[in-house]
Amino acid sequence: MALTGRAALLAALGSLPVGIWDPSWTGLLAVNGPLAAACACDFALAAPVRRLRLTRSGDTSARLGDTADITLTITNPSRPLRAHLRDAWPPSSWQPGTETTASRHRVTVPAGERRRVTTRLRPTRRGDRQADRVTIRSYGPLGLFARQATHRVPWTVRVLPPFTSRKHLPSKLSRLRELDGRTSVLTRGEGTEFDSLREYVPGDDTRSIDWRATARQSAVAVRTWRPERDRHILLVLDTGRTSAGRVGDAPRLDASMDAALLLAALASRAGDRVDLLAYDRHVRALVQGRTAGDVLPSLVNTMATLEPELVETDARGLTAKALRSAPRRSLIVLLTALDAAPIEEGLLPVLPQLTQRHTVLVASVADPHISRMAKARGNTDAVYEAAAAAQAQGERDRTADQLRRHGVTVVDATPDELAPALADAYLELKAAGRL
Repeated sequence: MALTGRAALLAALGSLPVGIWDPSWTGLLAVNGPLAAACACDFALAAPVRRLRLTRSGDTSARLGDTADITLTITNPSRPLRAHLRDAWPPSSWQPGTETTASRHRVTVPAGERRRVTTRLRPTRRGDRQADRVTIRSYGPLGLFARQATHRVPWTVRVLPPFTSRKHLPSKLSRLRELDGRTSVLTRGEGTEFDSLREYVPGDDTRSIDWRATARQSAVAVRTWRPERDRHILLVLDTGRTSAGRVGDAPRLDASMDAALLLAALASRAGDRVDLLAYDRHVRALVQGRTAGDVLPSLVNTMATLEPELVETDARGLTAKALRSAPRRSLIVLLTALDAAPIEEGLLPVLPQLTQRHTVLVASVADPHISRMAKARGNTDAVYEAAAAAQAQGERDRTADQLRRHGVTVVDATPDELAPALADAYLELKAAGRL
């Protein structure tokens, strides 16, 4: 049988036939002095691992679905280093099946020099990912023996919400500019502010004619209006058990966050103030008083660590905290589930406390699988599924109607459609002067 690599070296040093090798290292070393000397020399020449100095640099944040590159700098103050290195991170730091190749590196560092290796993370969950241990196995020149040790090199990467609905922002801003009077489309609602005077053209609302200004000039003058600015928007994220339900590949909470971010970006461009409250039985997050340029980064950073809590949301506590967070008239956007029991037993009894002082909008994530089930036909199972889907959708519709009878605007849409639908509802309220 032919020998290669390390086995050939051992055979040459020991002058022993392969067939009589003792598989135990102890037995092999006991009968072969030259081999023992070679192994001892190889072990002695392997670079000490504990003397190495390790530091990190690189990305401290990344959006979910993107990559984060973390650089590990290895400084070797002693003998030449030939080693295998494993940079360990939590399992959710990688796509399934890629951890082995992404976290392991082969390094060679001459004495007195430094080298850098880069570990590329692709996290699969939001939140903070913290580095675990760095394990280094240092080999001697012959590769017979190795020294191994671990180092703690702290580093944290915050995985932010992906904000996939950002693609809708340009079209919503265009609509906002129309409402704001920067184009030829001019609107008027009971909550709008006077903007300027211009000459009357056929088709203008005669109620907008300014008779005093008309009397001072030869042409009929009309007032133009723009939506009021500096309104207060309070985004309320329900982080209770219903937010943990998965719709598609993600929890409902993630879709609600995405919709909240698009609305926050749009409202801050409109000159409105945006705050965030995340609540179930306790306040999980509170963002208040941010400037227009700082509100979106603050919301993204705060939402990164939010997770659903498997508890029933305290509607009374949520209402009380929302009222304290919005002392004057505001638009309160509650992102929650339209499940009948939590709404009827929790929210409806306390809803008048909100609606008598504020404009309330409830946004909920609908399951697209229900719609597909409702259209299914062809066999007995499909018909039963369609009946169950129709019943579930009927319950949601009845719950939404109950909220509307209390003066609440309701947005019920699938994860892909919720963010633009919520932004449209905000623009409609603004155009109607209800903000």
